[in-house]
Amino acid sequence: MATWNSRGLRGSQLEEEINRTNDVYIQEGLCLVQKIPTPITPLRIDKENQQITLAYFEQKSTVDYIGVAQGYPICFDAKESKSTTFALQNIHPHQVEFMRQFERQHGIAFFLIFFTGIDVYYYLPYRFFAPFWERMLNGGRKSFRFDELDQTWILPQKRGLLVPYLEMINKDLTEREPDT
Repeated sequence: MATWNSRGLRGSQLEEEINRTNDVYIQEGLCLVQKIPTPITPLRIDKENQQITLAYFEQKSTVDYIGVAQGYPICFDAKESKSTTFALQNIHPHQVEFMRQFERQHGIAFFLIFFTGIDVYYYLPYRFFAPFWERMLNGGRKSFRFDELDQTWILPQKRGLLVPYLEMINKDLTEREPDT
């Protein structure tokens, strides 16, 4: 039984920014994307602050978000890194497998990574993530550096949107290899 101890809701700011962006996209009819809650069973609740302080995971979660954008199924996970190095230990094998299978079904799987130290939001398509994962599995580095990433996948700044990822989905679709 895996247990969870609250550490100040890590990543909640990024998720809140994505949720607000998704609300705008939904209002504009551009996509329908929902946050997938991690199923937990509370063990200890701080009633005064109305917070769960100890719980266990009922099952492994897959990704943070799933939905559809202009007819294309999408799924993604939101991650943060304080430095310009991203540790692959922050991603679980079952998440990678889910994304791999999602892509095999012609969905679009990606990571949204916020490099907080340099204030950069990055769209990492699954197909560009997979070589880093394989490198780790084959005994190589257990992380990747920001300077190893293609800089054309940095999210643009857009007025009214905190995490404007839809343009990157379009780029992702445009640059994919056609099915054979």
